[in-house]
Amino acid sequence: MTKRSLRRGAVTTAALIAVAAAPAFAQDEKKEIQKYQQMIAEGSPAELWELSGEELWTKKQGPKNASLEGCDLGLGAGKVKGAYAHLPRYFKDTGRVMDLEARLLYCMETLQGRSDKDARARLFGNANKPSEMEFLVAYIVGQSRGVPMAAGASHPKEKEAFEMGKALFFYRAGPWDFSCASCHGEEGKRIRMQDLPVLSEPPGARKAYTTWPAYRVSNSQLKTMQWRLNDCYRQMRFPEPTFGSDATIALTHYMAVLAKGAPYAGPGTKR
Repeated sequence: MTKRSLRRGAVTTAALIAVAAAPAFAQDEKKEIQKYQQMIAEGSPAELWELSGEELWTKKQGPKNASLEGCDLGLGAGKVKGAYAHLPRYFKDTGRVMDLEARLLYCMETLQGRSDKDARARLFGNANKPSEMEFLVAYIVGQSRGVPMAAGASHPKEKEAFEMGKALFFYRAGPWDFSCASCHGEEGKRIRMQDLPVLSEPPGARKAYTTWPAYRVSNSQLKTMQWRLNDCYRQMRFPEPTFGSDATIALTHYMAVLAKGAPYAGPGTKR
């Protein structure tokens, strides 16, 4: 046997060993990631956002010097328990499907008399100064913990929103010709230490949607679903969506409907 043949044999053997070891390595790696995720979840300070949000919910603000306690999130004025699990949904008083953030903006303007400019002045916060919206969202979603997801899906406007969200999920555009499905359309994808679930199928939607909004350990902030969608569009190099737009609400509604029946487990904790 020549030296060249020996070298070829060694390379082939090494390659076969690597291939054989890959599944075991991947399993070990996945277990370590799960341990890490469990560890950061146990020390999540999301509860602090919930407590601050509850204070804001009862705080009188705006020209009308009113609180948000009379806000109807879909289950009746002032009813917060389980409300998030039923959103997005159609609201007769606005004639449109709304998610939590859009509904909160509406209540700030109608109940508290605040201008649209004032209500939207600071929708996304930072580590030094979280936003009012993030606090309120944390409090409200926490009141649906353990409640099965049941977004509206029977009204014609809700069916329309679902179909729009589905179309947007698979819509490819931008300089990279990306869509939501580019990252969340097939099994086995991951970015850094986060699995990328298939959001167009109920199992993946249930796993992901029920853990947002979430506290991000990497930047010590609680992030809303609207922020999550905006950041995805940023990474795809799309123009930033308008906060509370029909498009972002439709995408949220699409995932929420697919997540039907899964108990809400947020606010979650992410890397």
